[in-house]
Amino acid sequence: MQAISDNRAALIEKHRPVIAQAIEAVETRVSWSPYKDSPSTRIHGTEKPPAGKAAFEARLNRRFELDLPGITGWVGEETSPYNLEPLGISYPVSDPDVLVEAARAGMPEWAKANPELRIALCLEMAERLYDRNFEMAHAIMHVAGQSYTQAFSGSGPNALDRGIEALAYAAIAMRNVVPTATYHRKFAGDDVALEKFYTLVPRGVGLVICCASFPTWNAYPAMFASLSTGNPVIVKPHPIAVLPMAIVVETCRTVLSEFGFDPNLITLAVDTLAEPVAGKYVEHPAVQIIDFTGSPRYGGHLERTVTGKLLYTETAGVNSVVMESVDDLAEAARAVARATCLFSAQMCTSPQVVYVPKGGIATSGGTAGFDDVAQAIVDEIDAIAANPKMAAGIMGAIQGDVSLDVVAAASAEAEREGMTILRPSQPYEHPDFPNARTRTPLVLAATPEHVEMYAEERFGPVLFVVAAEDGDTAAAEATELARTRGTISCYLYSTDEDFVDRWVEVYAQAGANLTINLTGAMWINFAAAYSDYHVTGLNPAGNACLTDLSFVASRFRIAQRRRPIHEAA
Repeated sequence: MQAISDNRAALIEKHRPVIAQAIEAVETRVSWSPYKDSPSTRIHGTEKPPAGKAAFEARLNRRFELDLPGITGWVGEETSPYNLEPLGISYPVSDPDVLVEAARAGMPEWAKANPELRIALCLEMAERLYDRNFEMAHAIMHVAGQSYTQAFSGSGPNALDRGIEALAYAAIAMRNVVPTATYHRKFAGDDVALEKFYTLVPRGVGLVICCASFPTWNAYPAMFASLSTGNPVIVKPHPIAVLPMAIVVETCRTVLSEFGFDPNLITLAVDTLAEPVAGKYVEHPAVQIIDFTGSPRYGGHLERTVTGKLLYTETAGVNSVVMESVDDLAEAARAVARATCLFSAQMCTSPQVVYVPKGGIATSGGTAGFDDVAQAIVDEIDAIAANPKMAAGIMGAIQGDVSLDVVAAASAEAEREGMTILRPSQPYEHPDFPNARTRTPLVLAATPEHVEMYAEERFGPVLFVVAAEDGDTAAAEATELARTRGTISCYLYSTDEDFVDRWVEVYAQAGANLTINLTGAMWINFAAAYSDYHVTGLNPAGNACLTDLSFVASRFRIAQRRRPIHEAA
């Protein structure tokens, strides 16, 4: 026991500087990360990349052994978007009641643990996951379809940063509660002296329902927010994207065991598309915290039906771009095109609607007509699609047939409506995976009469360029879409500061995070942990924010006891 105690104390000291830096980062909103998000061998050496790939390949066509409680069978239905072949990995399926009870069994000891130790354990999990990031990158590639570089960065360090951001807020929230206090006051001439104790009490079992396209991005903050505040966690991955979260759960369970805690404080709940299991966990009375990322349909169902429990959702919405005027049309068009192409628009921050005044926009080179602006965007998309290496690094692959269906449906609807197809969606030839499922963006010219088409969230490479009456009309519709249909990221281009000032508060009231006049190397839809808030919780795209204090603080409550000091003595 003394060895375990010493190891735990050493772990707290090991990670104390990191959590201190994370707290400073969220309080100052500066650029910071404990990790490198480039896979460059100049950073990691030459051995880690092939070792990570080999570790991934060693997983294929066999069971993923996890010693979970209540195993009733094995399932697996993942197929790589890059070679269209099954991964052949099967995962243990556990009885939901047994899994929940196992989580509850370890909860009392976990709740009594020093909060600083729980935070340090989560940081140790993050560090070890970073050490396995080359393996994780291949896992993400072959279940989600992200490119290698995006899988390494966006689903690795960038996602871990979001998790550590949640830990920073957990530390702030829990440190804000003093464990003891003394109270002195006169009552009717009597001196009253009380000793008071304040106990942090976790809410209950946490359920993390992961999305398919970016499983780690929302999972890490949800997991760490619950674990650090004393709650066990059940991770429910999407059936077509299990491997990344299986690796996560395996790593976290190892850390818990090494430091003397019950590994069942984090478990994996695997299901199939035909027999989904999330509802059984949602309805279980011991499950008190639910984090959901995924479709607006199921997210909305949870928001309407879950009562008496904490529910945090991020779904999706209609992200818009308003181009009122620009300095450099090519630069602005390039920024929009890159964001549209990134991961083939299978991201919650991908733009779907670009508003352009029908009379054109002012640029440093004179007025550019609507057709000129639309063509500039198409030209920049073409430039990416024409370069297979660039296309592979930016677009990646289409995760599943559902996104192909989205493109096909939009194209067919456009033809029925007589809309102009500015750019058809076509496969591009991936230089490394000739069988990869790929599609370039479909670009459609639209008018406000087509609003029901472009106001519907379409999770795939579809972009509408809408001829608005003028800039103010465009901004009015963009903010109304945000308010009524939901949005996660909005984008605005204008050289008129009066126009910008007129609309920034309207965007804020619609709960829309807004990026203004951003061009250059940085992706306009990149969200930086510790600095950018992701989702506002103010419109239908989700009720939670990654990451702020409210995302963490309600995962524990405070129970107090008090007694006269002379009695305690």
